[in-house]
Amino acid sequence: MIIEVLQVMTVKDHPIPDLTNRPLYTELRLQENVRQTLQLMNGDVTSNSVETVSGVSARICDQGQWGFASLPEINDRSITQVLQEAGNNAAFLAHQQGGQSVRFPDQSFSVSKDFSSQQPAAPLEQKLAFLKTIDRYVQENCPGLESRIIRLHLETISKRVHTSTGSQGFTRIPRTILTVCLVTSNDQQEPVELLHIVSDCGDYQDVLTEPSSLYADIDKLYQQLLDKKEAVPASAGYKEVILDSELSGLLAHEAIGHPVEADLVLAGSVAAELQGEMVASPLVSMVDFAHSCDGKTLPVPVFIDDEGSKPEDAVLIDQGRLTSFMHNRYSAAQLKQPSSGNARAFKYFDEPLIRMRNTAILPGHDKLEAMIASIDDGYYLIKSNNGEADATAEFMFGITLGYEIKNGQLGRAIQDTTISGMAFDVLKTVTMVSDSLHWECSGYCGKKQDIPVACGGPAIKCKLHIGGE
Repeated sequence: MIIEVLQVMTVKDHPIPDLTNRPLYTELRLQENVRQTLQLMNGDVTSNSVETVSGVSARICDQGQWGFASLPEINDRSITQVLQEAGNNAAFLAHQQGGQSVRFPDQSFSVSKDFSSQQPAAPLEQKLAFLKTIDRYVQENCPGLESRIIRLHLETISKRVHTSTGSQGFTRIPRTILTVCLVTSNDQQEPVELLHIVSDCGDYQDVLTEPSSLYADIDKLYQQLLDKKEAVPASAGYKEVILDSELSGLLAHEAIGHPVEADLVLAGSVAAELQGEMVASPLVSMVDFAHSCDGKTLPVPVFIDDEGSKPEDAVLIDQGRLTSFMHNRYSAAQLKQPSSGNARAFKYFDEPLIRMRNTAILPGHDKLEAMIASIDDGYYLIKSNNGEADATAEFMFGITLGYEIKNGQLGRAIQDTTISGMAFDVLKTVTMVSDSLHWECSGYCGKKQDIPVACGGPAIKCKLHIGGE
């Protein structure tokens, strides 16, 4: 009797064939995404799910044409098969469409980064107890709510990347997001809601330590909700405003970041003709950080991109001047510029695209209080629920929390509204930049495929169009 011993291999330790002797540029990626969601609504558990997606993919370049293949299994057979199929697909496209030979730099880069917690994994009961403690605090300290939602979202992405140029790397990056949503109604019986989100790189047990650490934030959120309950419409027009950090981060990502992604530059974005030009106030500098800033690991650290390149910080705007774009290997070769290692893929079956990582306008030297005091008639805008922009850098963001500024003082809260403009024109009006920098990583960028990103920023004083009466 022959007994077969099954050995469970992980993304980290599964054997990888030597790719360096392959004649065409080749990438191989093993990946596992694990996502857990827990949600309480008015104290009841309304969501409790775990999703694991794993597999292997290969990508091969033949005469400038990419062949890609993926399979939902990580074993020797699937690795052999995706390499074969990716090669066949590349050869087919090269035969059908032709192309030109593209030589990528012979980069050889190795790294291993595992951000797993050193503490024991928290069981489901512990996580639910944390959420119920938060919910009980809200119930006891926030009277008059129509509903309350406490949501925990945990996501861990493990990747292993090998290339024919000799690069190889393994990363395991967990992310924790806690959302508190409070809903009440105004005198017109219309729903009024606000969110507070805590998000950071790390496992649950490292990011969320004590429920009491969130109580001050919940108290502030509740007071803002009461202010919004009595909100007045904004006065529409071209106004002087302060965009708080959440909004300046959104502006940096949506309206400036996307137009300077090199694949969109090659497709004709507005930034294509602006490199080297002044596109913002000299007070504005903006960077897409790879993984760290001032010695601290950022919320979405990328230590090796999905083409096996070493990620570098991309300084996009330096004191108002557009200096560089974000690149993958292909766009860097096409534009004859250094690669910044911005090629990222969300799941194993996604091809790497040029994506942002940790994008921020850098802080200045002004105090927020002085910025507010400098405005006679304007708005202090704090929270957003969405944002859209296009390759022309035109944008429109929803505003869910803001206040009037009258004679240098904060006034009444304003009702939900929108702001819009052309991002480069808005950045040219910046006259003050706060000295603080806030990061958040709660969302996904949706450029063809989801990807976790972090946005950061200070508060900035600028002029733009605001909707209202």
